[in-house]
Amino acid sequence: MKVSLLAPFAPNLAKLVFCTAIAGGVMMSGQVYAAADDDTIRIGFISPRTGPLASFGKTDGFVLTQARQALANGMTVGGKHYQVEIIDRDSQSDPARASQLAKELINQDVDLMLAISTPEVINPVADASEAAGIPFMSTVMPWEAWYYGRGAKPGEESPFKWTYHFGFGAGEFYKTYISQWSLIDTNKKVGVMYPNDADGNAIRAVLAPRLAKAGYTVIDPGAYETGTSDFSSQIALFKREGVDIINSFPIPPDFAAFWRQSAQQGLHRQIKIIQIAKTGLFPSDIEVLGSLGPKIASAAYWHKTFPYTSPLTGLSGEQLADMWETETGEQWTQQLGATLSLLDAGTEALKQANDPLSRTAVRDAISQLNVTTIGGQVDFTSGPVPNVASGPIIGAQWVKGTGQFKLDYVITENVTDPNVPVTHKLLQYNTK
Repeated sequence: MKVSLLAPFAPNLAKLVFCTAIAGGVMMSGQVYAAADDDTIRIGFISPRTGPLASFGKTDGFVLTQARQALANGMTVGGKHYQVEIIDRDSQSDPARASQLAKELINQDVDLMLAISTPEVINPVADASEAAGIPFMSTVMPWEAWYYGRGAKPGEESPFKWTYHFGFGAGEFYKTYISQWSLIDTNKKVGVMYPNDADGNAIRAVLAPRLAKAGYTVIDPGAYETGTSDFSSQIALFKREGVDIINSFPIPPDFAAFWRQSAQQGLHRQIKIIQIAKTGLFPSDIEVLGSLGPKIASAAYWHKTFPYTSPLTGLSGEQLADMWETETGEQWTQQLGATLSLLDAGTEALKQANDPLSRTAVRDAISQLNVTTIGGQVDFTSGPVPNVASGPIIGAQWVKGTGQFKLDYVITENVTDPNVPVTHKLLQYNTK
């Protein structure tokens, strides 16, 4: 049980906590206010709202507002009513800051820690939570980069007792890419651009061998460092080898530099499919490329046409996307549903815990969680490895917009979740 700092002086006063307020979707941090003591569940939430990964966190304030509204009257667990606070923080896309923020939230006595988007945010928060014995859940990064990237070994018992992750992995990427690439006739030569980071190293180790086994010739110039400004050697290799497909997992600035240089050096006229992940997820990533953007292939861990409803807010994907566009005037992004799915899963775990203020009970509830979120099923009882629940990644493509926005994001295949409707044919990149 939590003990109020003010208890010796006024037993009925509320405990003082640091909390982040959301006003009109804008984060206002550092406010101190009174909150309920032992009957309050505290959820920590860390994401990249600023910095080079800011496109992942752009919609988080809006989604957090929806979640706070849904939780305004608290929740009842085991016949007892609790108030719920979500204390959110911006990692600024800095792993060291993400770790420090996690430790600060742990010191504020959070009952559940959530983190989202890329290893640079998730892994340091997961490590801090594991060390402190805080129940933790995350999504939006390949699970291999989360599981093996944090020290787990294939075939060995999981070293993690408190931390859990759900979502896509190299297996889902493999299925999606094989399905997507089969839609266009190519020479099956794939030029890969995998960076020297947790994502890139995990994908190189797991995905590339499977592509080769499936009959694709993988042309790999080697890992490049994040922030590289000159990709001439990679471009020259891809031209020389005659690749028809390019697959990359870069951060947005690196891909923009690579693809602009590819156009300057004529590689783009050779490419039939340019398939990117980690970038190319949001309209802003593609719009900055101008005429080079349309027909870039992507992959969706969430799309507004996913046929699922949020158990927390009651919103469908279409409703969530429409609300965002109406309130902001900006195009919906797949992060809307991803962030809400994490909040869906987290709050469902709290509801299923015997005691939502018991770390052990919440941890045990996560380990047995099997729930349908706005992003689809989250099932920690079926693997693929301990502490991980697999999730879909759906073949998609950016095409010229037919409505108020410059681009439309369309579904071209659905092998990892057949419930998601396919709406468009994959277009070849190097055709006019």
